[in-house]
Amino acid sequence: MAESKHFIENFIDKDLADGVYDHVQTRFPPEPNGYLHIGHAKSIILNSTMAKEYGGKFNLRFDDTNPTKEKSEFVESIKEDVKWLGADWEDRLFFASDYFDKMYECAEKLILKGKAYVSDLSADEIKEYRGSFETPGKNDPSRDRSIEENLQLFRDMKAGKFADGEKVLRAKIDMAAPNINMRDPVIYRVAHMTHHNTGDKWCIYPMYDFAHPLEDAFEGITHSLCTLDHRPLYDWFVKEVGFEMPPRQIEFAKLYLKNVVTGKRYIKKLVETGVVDGWDDPRLVSIAALRRRGFTPESIRRFVEISGISKAQSTADYAALEFCIREDLKPSVPRMMAILDPIKLVIDNYPEGQSEELEVVNNAENESLGSRKVPFSRELYIERDDFMEEPPKKYFRLFPGNEVRLMGAYFVTATSFEKDAEGNVTVVHCTYDPETKGGNSPDGRKVKGTIHFVDAKSAVPCKVRLYENLIDEAKADEMGSIYDENGELYLNPNSLQVCDAFVEPELAKAKAFDRFQFVRQGFFCADCKDSKEGAPVFNRIVSLKSSFVLPKE
Repeated sequence: MAESKHFIENFIDKDLADGVYDHVQTRFPPEPNGYLHIGHAKSIILNSTMAKEYGGKFNLRFDDTNPTKEKSEFVESIKEDVKWLGADWEDRLFFASDYFDKMYECAEKLILKGKAYVSDLSADEIKEYRGSFETPGKNDPSRDRSIEENLQLFRDMKAGKFADGEKVLRAKIDMAAPNINMRDPVIYRVAHMTHHNTGDKWCIYPMYDFAHPLEDAFEGITHSLCTLDHRPLYDWFVKEVGFEMPPRQIEFAKLYLKNVVTGKRYIKKLVETGVVDGWDDPRLVSIAALRRRGFTPESIRRFVEISGISKAQSTADYAALEFCIREDLKPSVPRMMAILDPIKLVIDNYPEGQSEELEVVNNAENESLGSRKVPFSRELYIERDDFMEEPPKKYFRLFPGNEVRLMGAYFVTATSFEKDAEGNVTVVHCTYDPETKGGNSPDGRKVKGTIHFVDAKSAVPCKVRLYENLIDEAKADEMGSIYDENGELYLNPNSLQVCDAFVEPELAKAKAFDRFQFVRQGFFCADCKDSKEGAPVFNRIVSLKSSFVLPKE
């Protein structure tokens, strides 16, 4: 049975078959005014995958047409994100600002064709004249200026003779068009700003909707895969400027995640107010944040794949993204022992001063990961919830008189416990059966509970960070939005919990981005910013449990 293709592949197949193009060239055109998020990942992966699938080329190009918001920091972070996702632009790294001279020539060409004019209206007046979805726009009072006057005024704009906002250049299309984008859009504005790439050479800058199609045409892009609903305007510009082989723009649905923050303005505020520790805080869904939290490029690509490529807008559940990282990590990372809420376990009949090393398999599903030595002695740390003084029914872990298996070690039976002044259990006493080394009894008796541990003498103290959604999902679901009536986010006060944990010595060797499964706790990654040599900080990538079910094909 032939593999089904999505609609973009069908477009490309037809274009190649009809001889419209004899090759495929795509691009990813980010604006360097913030960090990329999970929605951008879809565009990066789609554009680069299409180029690779058809033996074509993929460009990375920065649409740096707005110097008021752009920073070199964002340029570098975007390059790192694109590279991390496996999209290879080779030597084809471009900037819109590389083409400013050409764009200016195109603008003059439109003026000479009577297809553009200089306007004196303010931004608010242009918005007012534009009309609405229900009412047509009104003609700009300057719309019928002569070609000669428009050309001179535009050159005066370029020469710096006007203040910011005093003049703009507008395309002359149709103020009654049903598509509001076609109602004489602004294509150049005055902005006396230093540009990160061109310095102070320009005091006028093209608007994104004008620059973007021209950049594609200059670079010989064949298929411009976009999420913006501006295709008629895109086609108008490349046609009126006169490109013989214009790119085909194909629109696809954006990738939305439910109950997450992607708006740059909101993230900027979260950063500035200290709610998060930067654009790469692991509670965000910027690509940098997902990378720092411990997601893999393969998991992101898989998520984009199962989300599908279509024209219909839809919202994905974060659980689908979590499913993809679990499936990626489950067979590929070692399973280690870490105690996040420790109490001490003392084996009263184990010889004092004695210690041993137990051989523990790193991942039972993947023999190639081998095994490691785990220290064991009289005093251990176990999880607080692995002991109960008065357990409910079907509780199979430690309680007075009950026998359990210490993972990879021995059977132990709880005998007594100690409490502090507040009534909290601090120490559990037990006895062990030395005949059960390795976790099996020679007499064939069975235990129903298995718990993990860390040897107290060799345990490594470290910080472990547990993350929940930054958004209060219950409130957002109730109100139908992640924002309140004042535009403030419904924040989850428990989005970050920091544990003073103990981990086995092997984990002290963890380097930035090393990933592990902590037994019964989830998948974790050594933080790339806060980890120090011998003292890693671990971020929980995702818990072990999932409610997500992969849709049937």
